[in-house]
Amino acid sequence: MPHPALLAHDIVRTLGTRRVLDGVGLTASPGHRIGLIGENGVGKSTLLRILAGADEPDAGRVVRPPDLGFLHQEMPFDSGATLADVLADALREAHEALAELDRLAQEVAGTPEDDPGHAELLDAYARHLERAQQREAWDADRRAALVLDGIGLGALPHGRSLGSLSGGQRGRLALAALLVRRPSALLLDEPTNHLDDGAAAFLEEQLRGLPGAVVVASHDRAFLDAVCTDVIDLDPAVAGPVRHGGNYSAYLAEKHAERERWLRRYAEEQQELTQLRRSAEVTAPLVAPGRPRRDNEKMGFGHRSGRVQNQISRRVRSAHRRLAELERDQVAAPPQPLRLRHAPLAQPSAEGTLVSLRRVRVPGRLAVDRLDVSASERLLVTGDNGAGKSTLLAVLAGRLEAGGEVRRRRNLTVGMLSQDTAFDRPDRTARETYEGVLGGERAEAVPLGTLGLLHEADLDTPVGHLSVGQRRRLALALLVARPPALLLLDEPTNHLSPRLCDELESALGTGPGAIVLASHDRWLRRRWPGRELRLAVAEGASVR
Repeated sequence: MPHPALLAHDIVRTLGTRRVLDGVGLTASPGHRIGLIGENGVGKSTLLRILAGADEPDAGRVVRPPDLGFLHQEMPFDSGATLADVLADALREAHEALAELDRLAQEVAGTPEDDPGHAELLDAYARHLERAQQREAWDADRRAALVLDGIGLGALPHGRSLGSLSGGQRGRLALAALLVRRPSALLLDEPTNHLDDGAAAFLEEQLRGLPGAVVVASHDRAFLDAVCTDVIDLDPAVAGPVRHGGNYSAYLAEKHAERERWLRRYAEEQQELTQLRRSAEVTAPLVAPGRPRRDNEKMGFGHRSGRVQNQISRRVRSAHRRLAELERDQVAAPPQPLRLRHAPLAQPSAEGTLVSLRRVRVPGRLAVDRLDVSASERLLVTGDNGAGKSTLLAVLAGRLEAGGEVRRRRNLTVGMLSQDTAFDRPDRTARETYEGVLGGERAEAVPLGTLGLLHEADLDTPVGHLSVGQRRRLALALLVARPPALLLLDEPTNHLSPRLCDELESALGTGPGAIVLASHDRWLRRRWPGRELRLAVAEGASVR
């Protein structure tokens, strides 16, 4: 009994006055795991809700398997329900399948072979047997224990009520219930939120082992790389969403090749434009300039001159026509990737130590015996939640007093991107905020629109109306436009699309000054070229 495919045809969805999805199609065949990527607001979650049937499209249709699983659907339990209730519901189909097999087996055993209903009973038994094998029904109880442990909930008592769980624990429980149930198609929206490294790796292994289709929206590049067989980029494009075969690394390679082709085409067109303008405006009229006619040429000159002038006119008209076509349809220059620019107002020193910590303690939050941050430092701070990553950045920034010795270079300029971004004047637009903080001269030298962090349409939106991710991008833009000697970044890839995360990583390698970055981003951590400081919750820190 093959698993059915999940199909979407020409999906259109408008929210308010904005068309979020415009003719989107998708085929998710069994065994394919499709990653949805793109900027915040391009419709990833909207598409998942429509695929799940939790939202209806304005146009188009969806063909979905009857036992589709969707992570963001609310679990049908109140706060008084227990972990055992959720597990029993997740295991119900497997237990019912086994019970039905037992019933059919007894009927087959009690029905003579020459009975007309015997063959029909055998067919029914075979169908239910195949379905139970697909769901791995005999292994369901063991799988439930394995999943709870792998997802980080194994130590929770099964009598624990849902109301007593944290939001992260409830999210992991919903994910665990889907993995235990093993539906024939699975839709997941940011499934690695609230997962540590071990739980994320366990989830990746589970999804790779599913025979059905999986469609997932995620900003987690390491997860996309480990799981996906296809990637769909929902960012606006001329031909609509583009599907790329392979995982995230394959997508990056294809996008790099695509950008190189774009650059070559742009350069070739600009060269042709220059030549056409020269030909149309200067060269063509001078090819055969008028000259005095000799008496013996007067009879035939008109014919020869006319032919030459006609040829020149045709060339001029052709050049003007091609020039007009190319100027109308020319390819735009590829957007520049994010760069940390050198700031002429405050050049950081190329050597020496900016900040030194000795036996620094923040009771219950941080313990660091020794740390020196050099002027060219690239330091990654890692550790479990509660280990003190954000606290350390606040101490380095001078925003938090700590016991021990903290020494900073005199007149040190420090910039910090916090996890929580707020602006004093939410009524000001992003552009006005940018100019107000930087000053008109600097804002003009490094225009906000050139940094690739906000869309043109968002520049004149009041910051109070921007999303959390957009506000963080604006805060990042203020740091990028005038980099300090010490740049502190707390989870900078949160709320950024995978493309912007990649560009930010590249920018960090080219920027001036020291950079200290705290992150749980596995993709970033695996590729980090500098030092790493790993903080432990109760045992201080170890540098490597």
